[in-house]
Amino acid sequence: MRLQGKTALITGAARGIGLEFARAYIAEGATVALADINAEAVAAAAASLGPQAVAIQMDVTRQDSIEAGFAQAIEKMGKLDILVNNAALFSAAPIVEITRSDYDRLFAVNVAGTLFCLQAAARHMIDRGEGGKIINMASQAGRRGESLVGVYCATKAAVISLTQSAGLNLIPHRINVNAIAPGVVEGEHWDGVDAFFAKYENRPLGEKKRIVGQSVPFGRMGTAQDLTGMAIFLATDEAEYICAQTFGVDGGNWMA
Repeated sequence: MRLQGKTALITGAARGIGLEFARAYIAEGATVALADINAEAVAAAAASLGPQAVAIQMDVTRQDSIEAGFAQAIEKMGKLDILVNNAALFSAAPIVEITRSDYDRLFAVNVAGTLFCLQAAARHMIDRGEGGKIINMASQAGRRGESLVGVYCATKAAVISLTQSAGLNLIPHRINVNAIAPGVVEGEHWDGVDAFFAKYENRPLGEKKRIVGQSVPFGRMGTAQDLTGMAIFLATDEAEYICAQTFGVDGGNWMA
């Protein structure tokens, strides 16, 4: 029960990594607001987790939605101790085929969404005067460019940089800002990634996923459950002296 009495808001929490984090936080004693653009899906996800879960409909690309969502979460839970910025989109294309609309869409969610949710949480935490924990979801893709993933890699590099800047700016308020950089994670998200590579590398569906999984030094792709240990640790008082860092949880894909 390392998060007993704590409250958290997790974006993109209707499924996948966000939902798994919510489940892990509740198991550690926290009350969790699951935020997602899909109101129906997030309501069902919260209901599946029981009374310690709250559903919040939130579009991280709209400032009014962010402000209303945080206000609703804080009203229902009484305070906010932890934010996990998990909402993100993926896209892939050769450089000469990247469209401005695709670029704008990914940066609006992955970077601006992270920044302005972080800002909303930080304002509340500063006003309370009791510190807090903010965890951004980066990626190994933010550590290096990849041939067909230029825009996504750039967004995740921006998340790592933003984590450093926000971490330095907010630590005087005892708000710890850090990030997790997963590698390749099994699940619905990677099925979509595999489809992009099938299209642009002329591969059968599933082949890229198999090759990438075999190339991980650990011997397999990660799972959402593989990430929960770091997500819990960074939210606890044990991580009090850690700020502005990005931690790879990737089976050895990237050696920092």
